[in-house]
Amino acid sequence: MLIQIRELQRVYQVGEELVRALNGVDLDIAQNEYVAIMGPSGSGKSTLMNILGCLDTPTGGTYRLKDEEIEKLSDDELARIRNQEIGFVFQTFNLLPRADALHNVELPLVYAGLRHEERRKRAKAALELVGLGDRMKHRPNELSGGQRQRVAIARALVNKPSIILADEPTGNLDSQTGAEIMSAFERIWTQGNTVILVTHEPDIAAHANRVVRMRDGKIESDTVNATRVSAHA
Repeated sequence: MLIQIRELQRVYQVGEELVRALNGVDLDIAQNEYVAIMGPSGSGKSTLMNILGCLDTPTGGTYRLKDEEIEKLSDDELARIRNQEIGFVFQTFNLLPRADALHNVELPLVYAGLRHEERRKRAKAALELVGLGDRMKHRPNELSGGQRQRVAIARALVNKPSIILADEPTGNLDSQTGAEIMSAFERIWTQGNTVILVTHEPDIAAHANRVVRMRDGKIESDTVNATRVSAHA
């Protein structure tokens, strides 16, 4: 099992009040699943995403990624996992404005210490996968919103991570552009990646083969999209 979560708790102190963002979450996600996490504001979905991405640590319970207990790892080990095992895609793209698409995609490989030739080769392949082979030298301000998000997806893919985590990846885009982005995720999933996305939009969640709904820090339902699963089989 790629991800195993048991009795996960995350409690925040807000003034004198304790807020239970996660209150006993159990969740298993296998390699090459495509999972949408849904829920209203305050349901705990973003907190769960941050813990899955090793950006936050639980207050209680366990999170095992590839059989490693995440809460027992050092900061350096967590940084290694974030760089090698997880690719992040955010609603706001988070691209360097003065760097072209190729350099933006290369960045994680710079941190990983890869040689220049290997970085270029991998970054070009990632951009081609998301349909931007002809836009490599363009800066973010020369790209549309959908193209910028596809650069961000290519950057998330470039380290060949186990998991792609996407937080409201179509939130700033119109519906047609959002459909292009979901097509990019489809290609990523069919090539063997595990895709986990947080969304509040049912039509976006419908692209996943499994939908996990959260409410009040707990999992309310966990359903398989039978149509999607049979189509991928």
